Amino acid sequence: MRLFLALLPNEEMITALTDIQNDLKRSGVKGRYTDPFNLHMTLAYIGEYGDTERVIDVLEETDFGPFEITLKETGAFRDLIHCTCEENDDLNHYVKLLRHRLSENDIPFDSKPFIPHITLVRRADFTPDALHETAHVSMFANRVSLMHSAQGKNGMVYTELACVYASDEDKNEEIWE
Repeated sequence: MRLFLALLPNEEMITALTDIQNDLKRSGVKGRYTDPFNLHMTLAYIGEYGDTERVIDVLEETDFGPFEITLKETGAFRDLIHCTCEENDDLNHYVKLLRHRLSENDIPFDSKPFIPHITLVRRADFTPDALHETAHVSMFANRVSLMHSAQGKNGMVYTELACVYASDEDKNEEIWE
């Protein structure tokens, strides 16, 4: 099973992100646009790993308080266009702690530095002037999701397997086994 841990945007943020995608399309940007149902911020990419219960245990043992995520601007990693978020010490601390706990539990993950972003377009064909500041839409992140990634007929399909709520929320649940 290909797994990753992510923050899922709320409806207001999904609307803002799809508006940004539409602006990019109007600017002539070509590529594989992320389906609105697949928009997310990856906190840790685990990859192929079969023990979902172990990952859920780590999530449940890693407390966090809700924190604010605010969109900032579009940017690019080579041919991938993303929306960056404003710096957030609470988010950065949580990701560092979460990755430390994954490591302590021998759960493999991609150790690339965490750069908070949401992917908008893959294999993008664009010029730098297509990238711009965005509306500073915010949301309170109060849950972290364990996601499964699988190839579907029309691209990747992401399925939420479980979620853990912020420590002041008592709603931790397993969605699918």
